[in-house]
Amino acid sequence: MKLDLYFARRFIRAFMLVFGVFFGIVYLIDMVEQIRRFESDAVGIVEAGQLALLKAPATMYRMLPLLTVLATIVLFLGLARTSEMVVTRASGRSAMRSLFTPVLTAVFFGVLGVAALNPIVAATSKKFEEISQGFEGGGSAVSVSDRGLWLRQASADGQVVIRANRSNLDGTEFTGVTFYGFDRAGSATYRIVADRALLEPGQWALTNAKRWTFDPDTNAEETAQSFDRFALPSDLTRDQIQDSFGSPSAIPIWELPTFIRQLDRAGFSALQHRVWLQMELANPALLAAMVLIGAAFTMRHTRFGRTGIMVLFAILMGFSIYFLRNFAQVLGENGQIPVIVAAWAPPLAGIFMSLGLLFHMEDG
Repeated sequence: MKLDLYFARRFIRAFMLVFGVFFGIVYLIDMVEQIRRFESDAVGIVEAGQLALLKAPATMYRMLPLLTVLATIVLFLGLARTSEMVVTRASGRSAMRSLFTPVLTAVFFGVLGVAALNPIVAATSKKFEEISQGFEGGGSAVSVSDRGLWLRQASADGQVVIRANRSNLDGTEFTGVTFYGFDRAGSATYRIVADRALLEPGQWALTNAKRWTFDPDTNAEETAQSFDRFALPSDLTRDQIQDSFGSPSAIPIWELPTFIRQLDRAGFSALQHRVWLQMELANPALLAAMVLIGAAFTMRHTRFGRTGIMVLFAILMGFSIYFLRNFAQVLGENGQIPVIVAAWAPPLAGIFMSLGLLFHMEDG
């Protein structure tokens, strides 16, 4: 038991070391990127540092699998150089038994990341987008609730808020739609209700629309106008509407199932969010696979030589599983493969391949 705790403590120490080094590198790179991105007097060193600090958790969260395989390499190279693995095996403990606590610790990190770090990343990502849009100005935003779909777009006179009961899958056609116009001071200027709104280049094409103009000196109902067809200027595109939902990573995993149901009711495709949910649930298995991959190549004693080559193989295999996971995610989001396969096949493949390699290279 004491030896298991010792291995777990060494693995945690190696992981925190690797995490700290990469966090510093990512933070500095992000800060330089934010300064280059805005290139204005409004964004100085302090503002860029704030933006980089908000963006860094999301970057580090995505890198967790790679950090895990690097931490495993650091752990077993250190144990090999001090001959601790040799002593452990001489005491009768198999190599597979020595992997128990590092794998269990990685699974714990995965569960902790999904349960706690995921909501933190979602909050920081949302705050990063809000501050970025404030520096950029304008923009659009989409909100989905039980009352329907809400969309905001910039206009020449101020802002336009759009509410729709339902939408098609790509967000270019709304039904049961209402447009609220606001001036730059935030005062309502008009309201338009339409049975249908179709997004065309440069405009919304409304069907069976009625427009009320808000003027203190006139009665809005008396001056209301009805149209069989009505064109409302807009600079929105389909891609902008879809991008306004943001990445699924900006939604805490605890709220993701509810958000998926709301997307379904609003008529949007929630496939991307379903894939992300399953991939988050598969994260502990992926981290366990990374520990096994790193151990399969670095549990050898340094006297056997070829340490550099084995480390290179471990890193390449870790990157291969990581990119296979990203590739499977793209296929899953496009509907080319089932959601469960996209999320769980890469980590399971990594586990089985590394176990096979371990059984082949070790005495078990």
